[in-house]
Amino acid sequence: MSKKKKNDLAFKLKCIKAYDEQGLGFKVIGKLYDVNPSQIQLWHSFYQCYGVKGIEQRTYTSYSTAFKLKVVQYLQSNLISLKDACVKFNISRESVIISWQRAYAQNGADGLISQPKGRKVIMKNPKKNRSTKESKPLTREEELLQENEYLRTELAFLKKLRALAQNGKKPKP
Repeated sequence: MSKKKKNDLAFKLKCIKAYDEQGLGFKVIGKLYDVNPSQIQLWHSFYQCYGVKGIEQRTYTSYSTAFKLKVVQYLQSNLISLKDACVKFNISRESVIISWQRAYAQNGADGLISQPKGRKVIMKNPKKNRSTKESKPLTREEELLQENEYLRTELAFLKKLRALAQNGKKPKP
């Protein structure tokens, strides 16, 4: 079993039919089609419980905190396997339940609350425009001072840019 591949619906049905109709075992089918036998067993269980809908490729599913808690508590009170729990609660992979169990063991029910993914936005003190600080309009002198400051900054920037452009043109020794 070299690299991970997604199996289409027809292939899954072919494996399930080989088990049901031909009487082959999961290990034999796994070797025959180069698939993990436990995966075929899981497909078979989903097919038995939910029909073709159970083995169709799934999109991302977001589970509620209450549902996660229900699954974890059910696993603790009833001694069933992760595969059986996946089938019973229609969860695509065992790893999902394992991560819920870890989170519950570390942080209790709060660990099961979904966290937003991605980089957090941190903006403690957003910069405010100077003009919004003052409610009164600027005098002519203050406007000219602001414009002068802006032009000096722009000129300094252009000088730096020109110096960098000239340094880039020189051949390296």
